Amino acid sequence: MFFRKTRTRSTRWLIAIGALALNALILAPAQAAAGLNVVATTSTLGALAREIGGDQAEVRVLAPPDRDAHYLDARPSFMAALRRADMLLEIGAGLEEGWLPAAQRGASNRAINSGQPGHFRAADMIELRRSITMDGPNMGHVHEEGNPHFNTDPRRLAEIAIALGERMGQLHSDHADTFMERAERTANRLREHAEALADRVEPGQHIVVYHEDLDYLEEWLPVEIVGYLEPAPGIPPTARHLRSLVSDLEGTEGTVLYAEFQPPRGAEFLERNLGWPTHAVPLDPPADSGLEGYLELMTTWAESLPQR
Repeated sequence: MFFRKTRTRSTRWLIAIGALALNALILAPAQAAAGLNVVATTSTLGALAREIGGDQAEVRVLAPPDRDAHYLDARPSFMAALRRADMLLEIGAGLEEGWLPAAQRGASNRAINSGQPGHFRAADMIELRRSITMDGPNMGHVHEEGNPHFNTDPRRLAEIAIALGERMGQLHSDHADTFMERAERTANRLREHAEALADRVEPGQHIVVYHEDLDYLEEWLPVEIVGYLEPAPGIPPTARHLRSLVSDLEGTEGTVLYAEFQPPRGAEFLERNLGWPTHAVPLDPPADSGLEGYLELMTTWAESLPQR
């Protein structure tokens, strides 16, 4: 009787150990094949991560593309997403300074803290334009590192794509070569599309924009920014400033561009008084976009201007 109980107990232990071993064998390949859990602050960075990561990256975007990424709250859902992240992609240069540090603290994930390989700050990978927030009065942020709105410059994004491919390869070395191949292909497509679109736009275009968030269009399209609807960064358009713009630009031709989430009143005033066409444009692609979404956005920007 005692022998049977001992044998039964031993058999159960053997079965349990075998089950654990089997689970380990099943889980080990799955864990080895698991991709990167990437959290991007903007949908432009998310699109790059999806294109470069392919099947080896699961990407979550925090900032809705129809909102100003300067002014978000550190939501509990942001913290939950960051807590599970292998990699955090941010624009940097102060764009997310009002909410991202708090979300990082709430996430308590050392892997994505500043200075860690899992923290990718895109602004560190390129040279930035000087920010107009550094000159004169303003009521909001001051971007001392430079203008952080390089999401509207595909040529700079091409540089960022290469740097992102390298970083993803560091974190997931088994797929490093694939990431770099996809990054190089992404960079080439961005550059080629930018060149093709620039060739279609009538040279010497003048544009007025709302804020400095469209300044980088000057870097790849044949345009010159001749004014801002804001009298100073962070200050809404005033009647006095708009009248001054009309006086300065009277008798000239151009286009007024502003982001979809910005108020249209100032642009409409210039349209009525100067006859300049106005366009509200997105600044980022849809939240679930890959590279194609960003290429379509580039086309939208270029086609808002007179074509050859």
